[in-house]
Amino acid sequence: MKAPYWFPQSFFARTLWLVLVVVLFSKALTLVYLMMNEDVLVDRQYSHGAALTLRAYWAANPDDRDHIAQAAGLKRIPRDKVPASEQHWPYSEIFQRQMQTELGPDTETHVRATTPPALWVHAPSLGDGWVRVPMYPHPLRGQRIWSVLGWFLGIGLLSTAAAWIFVRQLNAPLKRLVYAARQLGQGRSVRLPVGDTPSEMTEVYRAFNQMAEDVEQAGRERELMLAGVSHDLRTPLTRLRLALEFMDNDTELTDDMVRDIEDMDAILDQFLAFIRDGRDEPVEELDFSELVRETLAPYNQNGERVRLCLEPIPPFPLRRVSTKRLLTNLVENALNHGGGDAVEVVASLAGDHNAPYVVLSVLDRGNGIDPAELDSIFNPFIRGDRARGGRGTGLGLAIVKRIAALHGGSVELRNRSGGGLEARVRLPLGLLLPRDAV
Repeated sequence: MKAPYWFPQSFFARTLWLVLVVVLFSKALTLVYLMMNEDVLVDRQYSHGAALTLRAYWAANPDDRDHIAQAAGLKRIPRDKVPASEQHWPYSEIFQRQMQTELGPDTETHVRATTPPALWVHAPSLGDGWVRVPMYPHPLRGQRIWSVLGWFLGIGLLSTAAAWIFVRQLNAPLKRLVYAARQLGQGRSVRLPVGDTPSEMTEVYRAFNQMAEDVEQAGRERELMLAGVSHDLRTPLTRLRLALEFMDNDTELTDDMVRDIEDMDAILDQFLAFIRDGRDEPVEELDFSELVRETLAPYNQNGERVRLCLEPIPPFPLRRVSTKRLLTNLVENALNHGGGDAVEVVASLAGDHNAPYVVLSVLDRGNGIDPAELDSIFNPFIRGDRARGGRGTGLGLAIVKRIAALHGGSVELRNRSGGGLEARVRLPLGLLLPRDAV
């Protein structure tokens, strides 16, 4: 959805507009509170009326004061009969200051809002003694600091909610960019819309789209190159093998040369598999346990060479060919260096319901690997031959690591107690692998 023309188009303008809206919103709610809370105004008016009544009482002739007291409800009270004042912060202090302003700075007031509500005033500047002034129950009765705090807390919460909504809108383009980057990293074709974003993000989106186009173009060119390499190299190898099979001069030498050609063909397969990382392969919802059984079934045709221990795992997105290549590389590595014992393949579900993931372990009983080499062994053309011996290109585990990363997972090698090696692969059922995956 494209933003209206009048809507701010930059992050700076949108942030400024956000601050302005939140401030005006807070001010509007404060004004509503002040307009609704008339207690302060009533208190001021009542203090002024009480002061006028007391001035009239003390200014009258002593003979007329009884008539004024009777008409106004005033009553002279001895000091020892005056009750203690109630405290209603901050209104009691405000009322006290208002009476001192009206009747003099040495005026004392005691207020009680409970039944019967009344006001006791001692104004030395007007006359001696305390005078009790009747008070209606409205002033001070509903005035509690908790109501004020409640209003201001509500204003703060509403302002915070408004700010959260706007900030979330500002962060939405960044979250979209993060999601698109993850999708691109998993080999999917992604393009970001540039018409409904702030002006700063528009340039970022354009750069991202150009990068995605360049990556896809490089992938297409790589596929063409791989097709040419496969055809140009495999054709002479095939001719050499056919020629050798027709040679009867030295059978042993011919067999050695055929094996060398087969090794060259296998090395070529490894190089092509490493370059062709599977990003262009479609993702399918697959039964992982069934895929493992299907991939490893040929190894057990002439006896059990690979033991399977597979827990039920719900279908999740996988690349079929790449996943089979991952399994094959790990099992071949374990069989070549496993010391002749059967290889175990274990698959189980781990994590909680919020972030489940699959743990695939391929275990052997070979010589293991020097702990100092466990991390570097995944680099291309690095082999653990010093510990385990054997032949190869050093690309098998690099391919495994790349395929696992392509699915958002990870792979790790661990030496087993009692000898042997465990290759542990973790694949998320969701988008990301949890940090505590073990």
